Amino acid sequence: MSSRLIVISNRVSVPKAAGAAGAQGGLAVALNAALLEHGGIWFGWSGQETEEFTGHLDMQRNDGITTATIDLEPQDIDEYYNGYANRTLWPLFHYRIDLTEYDRNFGEGYERVNERFADAVLPLIEGEDLVWVHDYHLLPLGSMLRQKGVKNRMGLFLHTPWPPTRLLVSLPLHERLVASMLEFDVIGFQTSEWLESFLHYVQKEMGLKVNPDNSIDYQGRRVVARAFPIGIDFDEFVEGAAGPEARDAHDRLKQSVRGRKILIGVDRLDYSKGLGERMEAFGRFLADNPEQAGSAVLLQIAPPSRGDVASYQMIREDLERKTGHLNGAYADVAFVPIRYVNRGYPREQLAGFYRAADIGLVTPLRDGMNLVAKEYIAAQDPENPGVLILSQFAGAAHQLKDALLVNPHSIEHVSEAIKRALEMPLDERRERHRKLLASVRDHDVRRWRQDFVSALFGDEAPPLLDDASPEDSSEPQDQTA
Repeated sequence: MSSRLIVISNRVSVPKAAGAAGAQGGLAVALNAALLEHGGIWFGWSGQETEEFTGHLDMQRNDGITTATIDLEPQDIDEYYNGYANRTLWPLFHYRIDLTEYDRNFGEGYERVNERFADAVLPLIEGEDLVWVHDYHLLPLGSMLRQKGVKNRMGLFLHTPWPPTRLLVSLPLHERLVASMLEFDVIGFQTSEWLESFLHYVQKEMGLKVNPDNSIDYQGRRVVARAFPIGIDFDEFVEGAAGPEARDAHDRLKQSVRGRKILIGVDRLDYSKGLGERMEAFGRFLADNPEQAGSAVLLQIAPPSRGDVASYQMIREDLERKTGHLNGAYADVAFVPIRYVNRGYPREQLAGFYRAADIGLVTPLRDGMNLVAKEYIAAQDPENPGVLILSQFAGAAHQLKDALLVNPHSIEHVSEAIKRALEMPLDERRERHRKLLASVRDHDVRRWRQDFVSALFGDEAPPLLDDASPEDSSEPQDQTA
């Protein structure tokens, strides 16, 4: 394959600065790996403001990857990013219609910035390039590029969930938005659940034909829609987890807890992550198991995000209040049960923290995939692995069926899973980890990239995914705590 990839996303992560950012989200890690293997350009917003939009491209090359960025005006950022992307689409796509804001100015800003992206990236696209657009920020971009004469194969990958039809129809101009998405040749989702929701919409609301292979007939074209679950760069992560920085982080954390069991959560500060419910569940565990109340520590790493959006400020205040309440109730002069940290860490340090933790708590209320769950598995010692407690509403749950799957809305369910995980025999921990590790290893970022790019080329499509792990058997898996 000689064609380049033109990757387009809201933000661009320059490789030399990607360590801390990549530790908190999967997009930077995944796309850096894809571009290193395939070549091309990563285009997007620089994250910087300019008084007046000029469309000036800042081109850089670092560690073999070429990036091209533009600056946006304050009004663009307020309406497109803080507005339509994060106050309209993000809550709606995470089933939080109660937090979804509909504002005409947001929608106009969203269209305007997508048009600016299209104008700026157009000169970078050559005849044989494959255009790969990412996420909910840029859903109309394919349609705008088509209008400007781009005939290249183009694909869209959605990193978030896709909402059920009954929720999506609450969005003004929802059919127009989906119609613009159908200008892509390939539309990818994290799981078959989100794919099925999308196909249901195009059938019921748009009256389109969906073929047995899940392709869609639209205006004389055939659009491929498929599930492509994203993974981690397994080999790179395992190598980093064995390095000196990870070992030092592991040893420091272990020494600081003085023999106590460690539970770890690593999440952006976001209402979709279920952090308040997680704190309450840990509090319930401490209350219901007083004999273990002084023997377990929860380390919650939650870097702030989207601080200009009021709902995120409320989340931070709520978590600080709950952390203070629980620490006040269960701490003594030499021990606090919750370590709540509002900062990010490089991925190597996080790998060491994961390896030190007896339990990985990954309990979002709704999540597209959640690569923290996969990183936690990859970081474990196979001879003495920790236990992953995973929300059944995370995309990763479709693959990681040997985790303890929980309903994060049920405080009691998560509390009982914590107790079960702390008491789980070594043989059971090893067996669960063996199956989980096989799934994480076999469904890594390279497979994700290869499957999507193959579909984008129009090659023989990979088989439809059933979201099963490679070692699933006919026996039912234990999915409850």
